[in-house]
Amino acid sequence: MNRRNFLKQCAMTTGGLTLAGSALGANTILKNNSVKVGKNNTQPNVLFIFADDQCYDTIRALGNDEVSTPNLDRLVRNGTTFTHAYNMGAWGAAVCVASRTMLNTGRFVWNANNVNPSTELNAGRFWGPLMKQAGYETYFSGKWHVSASSSTAFDHVVHERPGMPNQTSSGYYRPKTYGDPWAEWDPTDTSKGGFWSGGKHWSEVLGDDAETFLNQAGQSDNPFFMYLAFNAPHDPRQSPQKYVDKYPWQDIEVPDNFLPNYPYDSEIGCGPTSLRDEQLAPSPRTEFSVKVNRQEYYAIITHMDHQIGRILEALEKTGKADNTYIFFTADHGLACGQHGLLGKQNMYDHSIRPPLLVCGPGVAANSKIDAKVYLQDIMPTSLELAGAQVPSFVQFKSLLPLMQGKKQQSYDSIYCGYLSLQRMVIQGDYKLILYPNVPKKRLYNLAADPQEMNDLSGDPQYLQTMKDLFAEFRQLQTETGDTLNLTGTFSELL
Repeated sequence: MNRRNFLKQCAMTTGGLTLAGSALGANTILKNNSVKVGKNNTQPNVLFIFADDQCYDTIRALGNDEVSTPNLDRLVRNGTTFTHAYNMGAWGAAVCVASRTMLNTGRFVWNANNVNPSTELNAGRFWGPLMKQAGYETYFSGKWHVSASSSTAFDHVVHERPGMPNQTSSGYYRPKTYGDPWAEWDPTDTSKGGFWSGGKHWSEVLGDDAETFLNQAGQSDNPFFMYLAFNAPHDPRQSPQKYVDKYPWQDIEVPDNFLPNYPYDSEIGCGPTSLRDEQLAPSPRTEFSVKVNRQEYYAIITHMDHQIGRILEALEKTGKADNTYIFFTADHGLACGQHGLLGKQNMYDHSIRPPLLVCGPGVAANSKIDAKVYLQDIMPTSLELAGAQVPSFVQFKSLLPLMQGKKQQSYDSIYCGYLSLQRMVIQGDYKLILYPNVPKKRLYNLAADPQEMNDLSGDPQYLQTMKDLFAEFRQLQTETGDTLNLTGTFSELL
């Protein structure tokens, strides 16, 4: 799309989303729990767009000038951004499984691990069936990675993708040779399979599926719920040549919190020989390898962003854009070279904090909400928008009271855990990380130190802060179903 057409499309989208929001005002969203919003006073449509492994700081409109994301930028400008959305952790190395199970069942992390997703789905205690019960025609395509049948969860399913496209042995511990980023593996090489398996890049296939779905939905009188899940930007981070060429590796900045190795990587389950995600670059990390990995990360994000533009254009063509809520998020973030780490199996914001964008009728344009939330809050939010009662088993909370200005926060604190190896709590400006197997505490002031580079845990003046955070953490253990006993390991915090 050339610049003139892009600007024209932006104007079209502004008419469909921003003006609707400005005319209604944010406090008209589901006022008194009514669904009489949008054109013809019908139930609003819900379009959920889901990325995989996308860190919160990979959208240009949110402050990253290195990456090009014109269509996500449009969503930022036309809607509300939750700047501090979190994932609650995982019971296995595939963090996306836990994130998606929480999203679809509505349960907090360890409670979600204790339910059988297929049983929950068959009993109707699942996101898709709950929207269907509310009168919605439901659609799905893309990455599923939940141990239940997507074809049972949705009326229309085209592609159910696995957790990740296949990697190749040459895709690991690279690049090794300085100055030659693709000596071992080339992200544009279609013979390597991965995202190219089947002959067409999976992100482009999802764009095709979305256009088909939206064309169908445009011919129907039923409200629609559409769940579109990209595998991007998960590795293998492959994209067409023109996207890679946008990001010469020499121009990529090394993150401020770059480290050659994380000091406790093996003890926390993130060792470069034991965890697959941490094997994508050589260890110790080099600035060159981090630049190349981030080059490919940005390229596949920009390629995905182009497909999101196709989805937004297809929505406009249905004539239903002014009665559609759009949610965009990812299942978690990714380190990609920060703190000496590459994956998402850690407690730093780059790995547990994805973007979360909301657009639609009555949603304030170009607005940011700093209240700490969970990405899985989208599930009860959609049910409330649908006019459905949020079931009592759903533990996550609707975002609407925050968007309406009725509440300043949904949660007193934020919890995260990984296996039995890592735990975390955030309250106010402070984050406490606990590593039972080291044992080690880490304390960060997120307001003063957003890159989490200055560990305060050894400073005696912060002992009471850590005690307060540990007390809050123990309360959150009860709510999340966490049975790990850390009182003996960290008795100094009692």
